[in-house]
Amino acid sequence: MKASRRVPFTPLPLAAAARGAVALAVPLLVGVATGRITPAVIAGIGALWGVSQDGDDPYRLRVRRLACTGLPAALGLLAGELALRSGRPGAVTVCLVAAALLAGSVSLRGPLASVAGLHLLLGATVGGGIPVPGPWWQAPLALLAGVAVVVVLCATPWLWRRHAIERAAVRAAYRAAAEALSAAGSPGAEPARRRLTSVLDHAHRVMGRHLTGRARPGTERDALRTAFHTAVRLGEVTSALVWEGRPLPRWAGQVPLLTAARLLPEPGRTASRPPAETGKADGTGETASRPLPEAGDTAAPEPDSPGLRALAALAAECGRTRPDAPAARLPAFPWHGRAAQVRYTVLLAGCVLVAQLCAVLLHGPRGYWLPMTVAFVYKPDFGPVPRRALHRCAGTVAGVAAIGAVTLLTSDTCVLIGAVAAFGALMAVGVRHHYALATTALTAIVFVLVDLLGDHRALYSARILDTALAAAVVLVAHLALWPDSAQGRARAQTEAALAAARRYRDLAPGAPATQRHALRRTAYHRLAEARRALVHAQREPGRPGRGARDLPDLSGLADAVGAAERLCDAVSARNLGAAPAASALRAPRCGVAGAMGG
Repeated sequence: MKASRRVPFTPLPLAAAARGAVALAVPLLVGVATGRITPAVIAGIGALWGVSQDGDDPYRLRVRRLACTGLPAALGLLAGELALRSGRPGAVTVCLVAAALLAGSVSLRGPLASVAGLHLLLGATVGGGIPVPGPWWQAPLALLAGVAVVVVLCATPWLWRRHAIERAAVRAAYRAAAEALSAAGSPGAEPARRRLTSVLDHAHRVMGRHLTGRARPGTERDALRTAFHTAVRLGEVTSALVWEGRPLPRWAGQVPLLTAARLLPEPGRTASRPPAETGKADGTGETASRPLPEAGDTAAPEPDSPGLRALAALAAECGRTRPDAPAARLPAFPWHGRAAQVRYTVLLAGCVLVAQLCAVLLHGPRGYWLPMTVAFVYKPDFGPVPRRALHRCAGTVAGVAAIGAVTLLTSDTCVLIGAVAAFGALMAVGVRHHYALATTALTAIVFVLVDLLGDHRALYSARILDTALAAAVVLVAHLALWPDSAQGRARAQTEAALAAARRYRDLAPGAPATQRHALRRTAYHRLAEARRALVHAQREPGRPGRGARDLPDLSGLADAVGAAERLCDAVSARNLGAAPAASALRAPRCGVAGAMGG
């Protein structure tokens, strides 16, 4: 009987769902209780955007991202509101185009800048499309208050679980190393090693400032640093053992988990050597008496390769020595460059202008849905634009159907607020799992919020058509004027990855361990980024009729990245005392040259 492939289960983010429900319901309930519906709805919009940027990062990164959400959104809302209140024809259109130019100019500079640019444009579309009574400063402050609710809900657990996120990320690296060692010598070895790289990258980002500065010995921060630095060394050993291409003894696959148990014991347990564990690596279920070899441990099997000897030495030194620190920061990924930023800025502004003109012709002064949809869809740094447009349309249809069913059953305000809370929980799940699901919840929530503001028009079919029209505008502009954006990014990422791999290869044999680990981490990080960019490019269609010779050969780029990964594995083996063949230490060249036409 053929064994079924085990599919990893991703647990639902119940805590995030609860935060989403509370963050959206609280401002609306306060507004109903006090009779100040308009500020409450604006605060609800701020909470809505805050929930869309809630994540599982460390608390300091969450607060920074939410700050990059709220402050630009409030500025955009203020600009749009002042343009709308001026009463001058075309003032709102000029404001939106200016906001799009500013948003596009910063959006490709990094993740936080992209979030800031997006919400600056969203704030301008809402401020210029929804009349808000009261003083001019009231709406921006209400929006900031809604974002502040999300900040409080996200950051409060820091008081009692300060380093839980960092601990979980580092322990995940040890689990990934155990899986890679258990898969050594099998067809799943390379994918497992790539998963280890991805998990190590995540742990590196999560650790952040914990890798810099001084930490008092014996503190949790010091233990986390030691555990992470050991995980980096373990990653090098794992790469070398995967490169050997043969199955490993059972104790090798158990070393990472036992090392993690020693360095990062569960709360309430001491950091002494844990008891023997069951032999899960080979599926026997038998008890391993002493699976973790230590100095002088005669019961442990004798390591018979440089990689296994390095693994045994790492386990023996665990907790007794302080390993050298790797690079404190991961390098920023390369983007397209200044020319691409200018092109994206112009295209985004052009799409917003066309969408706004269509909105004025179709809906008059309240046609914010069209430019808002453009702002959401045209984000090439968030994923393939055609898929994002398709998911946006599908989510809008589902959201209109869902809120339509609710309003058919009742129009009670408290029930609608309850529906908003439920959709807020759904949105918190959707932003982590699927963009169409998040769009479904966002569409339904916006309908309720607009209804609470007094706009009771039946716009269900109009919103679906507006979404389709805005998506069409983006797709036509993107595929006609910038069809090779994803391919260009993959090309730049691959060039940077190969350069990092060669730097790691050319490192002098006697270089300090700190420098070696830093170059190795950089090389594998660049290669993982290049693989993600290649997957993105493969999902992005080119312009019809464009010659294949004018586009990079994505399969050639993928081959070059794979060759560079094998090069880094061979270098890791060499650094641990193995003797790779000379051909294994050659940097890949022909694949990239062929893919780039020379």
